[in-house]
Amino acid sequence: MDQRIPHSEAWGLVVIMALVGSWLLYRYFAPKTWREWASAGIVQAFIIALYAEMYGFPLSIYLAVRFFGLYTPNLNASLWSTLFGLGELGMVIFMIPGYILLFIGIGIFAQGWRELYRARREKRLVTDGLYGVVRHPQYLGLFIALFGEGVVHWPTPFSVILFPVIVFAYRHLAQKEEQRMVEQFGDEYRAYQRRVPMFIPRGDQWRQLLRVPEGAVGKD
Repeated sequence: MDQRIPHSEAWGLVVIMALVGSWLLYRYFAPKTWREWASAGIVQAFIIALYAEMYGFPLSIYLAVRFFGLYTPNLNASLWSTLFGLGELGMVIFMIPGYILLFIGIGIFAQGWRELYRARREKRLVTDGLYGVVRHPQYLGLFIALFGEGVVHWPTPFSVILFPVIVFAYRHLAQKEEQRMVEQFGDEYRAYQRRVPMFIPRGDQWRQLLRVPEGAVGKD
């Protein structure tokens, strides 16, 4: 296949997006233990692979053409738009829900980070706000953001494979963190575990999870 695919070979943009994504990851997750570094490394690999294919070399499309005999005049760097033969329209169709999930995930992560920061500064266990809905809102926000960007908006072989690996790694990390919390807070944290789910809100609590408290943006 010698057809040039739109939105590819922008390697400068690949470097910029990978650097920005990696900086945000290490800035706000601030890994300390080897488990945290390993989990963050998987996410960084996800970010680099995603943007390398999004703006650099569209590997998914070349594999589809090479091994599945896919040929269409609507070849595009986006896998979904190519598979459905929708061209630029397909990119927009899958971009919108993908970005909605991305920004929802970022919002949940940011609010969870603020709530945890305030609790640590006050040396208390945080069990209200987003932490009253799920025990690990920052990880849930990460999952939603990565799913929106790397599966819905711009799926690649690496992002689709790495996404469940990331979920597994951070679930394991969350369990280790909770062991330390039980050691620190004892029965208070055990009661919190029984009352609040780890990642998936109960019933209509999804609405509470998605509602950023009024005035929360910009506060310490």
